[in-house]
Amino acid sequence: MAEFRRVPVNGTELEVADWGTGEPLLFVQTALMADEFLPLAEDAALREGYRKVLYHRRGYAGSAPARGSGSVERDARDCAALMTGLGIERAHILGGSYAGAVALQTAVDSPDRVHSLVLLEPPPTITFRAPEFRAAVERMVQDSGERGPSAALAEFLDTFGWSTDFLESSVPGSSRQVERDAATFFGTDLPALLTWRFGLEDARRVRCPVLHLGGAESGPYFAEVREAVRRWFPGAGDVVIPGADHAMACTHPSAVGSAVASFLSRHPM
Repeated sequence: MAEFRRVPVNGTELEVADWGTGEPLLFVQTALMADEFLPLAEDAALREGYRKVLYHRRGYAGSAPARGSGSVERDARDCAALMTGLGIERAHILGGSYAGAVALQTAVDSPDRVHSLVLLEPPPTITFRAPEFRAAVERMVQDSGERGPSAALAEFLDTFGWSTDFLESSVPGSSRQVERDAATFFGTDLPALLTWRFGLEDARRVRCPVLHLGGAESGPYFAEVREAVRRWFPGAGDVVIPGADHAMACTHPSAVGSAVASFLSRHPM
């Protein structure tokens, strides 16, 4: 069962849950919802054979506040430094959405630390529609600056069809957490996405096995993300979860967990 404690990392402190025994499987926290991957981490398919590490990035839940300009590269350094602090030499790394960017960057910057890479729909900044996506992100950042994070958050959740009931049914307590951490999402994570660049030359530096999981209902942005990953990593695993969208880790943890477990069993440490 996940129990969190603070661990010193890169001059800050991150809240970390570390449980189970076996091959290390590290869940990089995505943006906005601190425990979005908790249902997946606790799924029966991943219950045995893995030491699971799930942590909260700077500015989320019980971790120290995010100070200064955020960047995907800084989050990747935090990820590698956390592994060092926990005595983990190599791990399977799982990230989705914003955390998919962090996972990819970690695999480039610290290749010897990443045994395999599991990606749940990284951000559309890696696709041909990146300019369109960045323009939408810029509008959200501007809206937060003009109306405040709470007002911008309400519009963002409505756009994605996420309600308080949905958040609470996924992870109890998450609606309050999302409200508390909205300033980090709009003020640190979204600006970090605007400056992050990752292309074919970066992908060629990823040396580990890769699995991409997508939701059948995630829409055109993430359909293009899937195609980009398949183009960059021709031998990558590719799984589409029927009936799922971008929130698949919360809504379909068993289907996602089974796919992840199958992939990891084919690439043991």
